[in-house]
Amino acid sequence: MYKVLVFPMVLIALATSGCKSLQPPNQANYSHFIGLTDLSGFTRMPAPGGGLVLLSPEIQSPMEWNQLVLSWNAKAAPGTFLTIEARAIQAQHTTKYFSWGRWSSDDIVFPHASVPNQKDADGDVRADTLSLTSPARAVQIRLTLGGTNGALPALKFLGISLCNTKLKPPVLPPNRAAWGRLIPTPERSQQSYPGGNGWCSPTSLSMALARWGSLSNRVDWSLDAPEVAAGVADHSFKFATGNWSFNTAFAGSLDGMRAYVTRFSDISEIEDWIAAGIPVIISARYDLLQDGRADDFSGHLTVCRGITETGDLVINDPWTDIKVESIRHIYKRANVLRAWATSHNTVYLVYPETAKIPKDRFGHW
Repeated sequence: MYKVLVFPMVLIALATSGCKSLQPPNQANYSHFIGLTDLSGFTRMPAPGGGLVLLSPEIQSPMEWNQLVLSWNAKAAPGTFLTIEARAIQAQHTTKYFSWGRWSSDDIVFPHASVPNQKDADGDVRADTLSLTSPARAVQIRLTLGGTNGALPALKFLGISLCNTKLKPPVLPPNRAAWGRLIPTPERSQQSYPGGNGWCSPTSLSMALARWGSLSNRVDWSLDAPEVAAGVADHSFKFATGNWSFNTAFAGSLDGMRAYVTRFSDISEIEDWIAAGIPVIISARYDLLQDGRADDFSGHLTVCRGITETGDLVINDPWTDIKVESIRHIYKRANVLRAWATSHNTVYLVYPETAKIPKDRFGHW
């Protein structure tokens, strides 16, 4: 663990993955997560037109990476917004700042939207993911906080997920402590809502949040899918609701909630979270989750809520016709591995800030 200095508006701590000498090389080289709760080491400067710019120091990675996903959790009162940008620092070159767009809880004054058409020779951002043409070993983050009447959002957390998609992580030994564990989680179908055909992500997020709402008796966490869909909509893509960063930003804007995007190595790490009693939202192609389904190359989000006694995954799948089958599915372990690999093992981790999370074996959360 290491820290940067304290910024009075935000609590900040920059966490690394621990003792890297204990990490198998392929695991350490595949992905890495940096979580910040203390941004005091960021340079502060006035933003053009008002507001505040926070510029990070160069943040070094223990591995080469070619993909970056950013997450942020902020208390953004009505009339406030933030924008978030990052540039990659390569051996002989520094890229431009790529943008993850504007985020606000006030969708009327400041509609939340990513930034299309950023592609250049160095790479491109597709809504939530920066993909580089050449690998980097460091990143620099630039945040702009703004609002009306001098009000600014308060940033609670910043997540930096780095991945080398050229590598394939090896399969890990399963965590059998999770086998036979089923976490009570509300079951919801996106097909039950008018206009919900594209709502796999907000419906999955609503299930995960409702799990914590019922467990903690927090009505403000027990949100139904339409409310979540409105809160995560990316207006740059005709109100698309699958932006990973926007989904976790919405969940993390709730008082007492932490949420971010990261990449795991293997189902064994999902099992770590299941054993700790925390459901995991996974990005995995729908058609590959079950044998015999027609090809469908679009992304899909589901909630893993348990592991069977034989190691298969118990999943709440929002793309379910509840007149035909149960939302709770059992998907074969090998099928989930294959379907999940299409997103480079992307997950949303959503849990109360006070939750006891599992030990981080490889620097992935």
